[in-house]
Amino acid sequence: MNKVLVTGATGFIGYEVARQLVAAGIDTRLMVRRPERAALVQPLGAELVSADLTRPASLERAVDGIDTIFHLGARAAFEPYRKVRPTIFDGSVALFEAGHKAGIESFVFASSLLVYGGQSEPIDGETPARPRVDYGRAKLEAETELSRLAEEADIRFAAVRLPHVYGARDLLFERLHGGLVAMAGGGHNRYTHLHVEDAARLLIAVARAGWTGISPVGDDLPADWREFFAVLATHYPRFRTLYLPAWLARLGTELLRPLNALRSRPSLYTPDTVTGWNLELAVEPGVLWRELGLRPAYPTIHEGLPAALDDCVAFRWHHPLSDRASY
Repeated sequence: MNKVLVTGATGFIGYEVARQLVAAGIDTRLMVRRPERAALVQPLGAELVSADLTRPASLERAVDGIDTIFHLGARAAFEPYRKVRPTIFDGSVALFEAGHKAGIESFVFASSLLVYGGQSEPIDGETPARPRVDYGRAKLEAETELSRLAEEADIRFAAVRLPHVYGARDLLFERLHGGLVAMAGGGHNRYTHLHVEDAARLLIAVARAGWTGISPVGDDLPADWREFFAVLATHYPRFRTLYLPAWLARLGTELLRPLNALRSRPSLYTPDTVTGWNLELAVEPGVLWRELGLRPAYPTIHEGLPAALDDCVAFRWHHPLSDRASY
């Protein structure tokens, strides 16, 4: 990697990818859609470029001179397909095509475990994708098309299906300061989690190694939400969880549909949010990590959550979904 582009750099995971790239001395350019958020990444000292995934002409400047793209930019919310497709599918394809014209060599796509429909058996590289939420459907369609385009263009392509990624800049941790988080469902379904530093380290390692393919990933210990929140409460006694019956949460989000349809900003309160949080999404430990010869720095939530809480002491972050600047 000589010069890289990071999309979604003002978001949660993208910021950490950008931070690690700059710290490693890699010539890094960050794509910024909303200028008012540029101040969040300006201290990193990377080159900034203004562009928008929904405006293909703006992407030409963003990819000029780039050999590797880390693509994390998108409308990241459990919203209807018509709202998430323009950035997740159309925007990703437009970015790839611009990069192809500019001569990129590698394209790393941050995908999601939500391409799966949930299952009791651990997910591995052979598990078929059957999304039950529109966000996962759009991610899967983007993976498929990007993979096809990359094969035709002889460009290295990797799609990493990230699990629930957590860290101090996560929306959940931003809400910890209020002391209460509502959970739609009983919280007994197993999920795979990953500290944001490990997620970013893995994405960068994929590009460094020239790894190609599509794979899920996670830490070494899938844990249900009850355990996740219990670990948080152990280290942050002010924290409380309110468990709402899934049927009640789904009814409430259905009633909010007309209001959400009028909003320009992404909404967290949708029926797909309830569905997504209640899926069984446990990844077989070691998948992809072993291929790269790596191990997570935070192998379980028991190490990762206290570290994330320590990071919370240092600053307050404005997560993209709670940033009240206009969309």
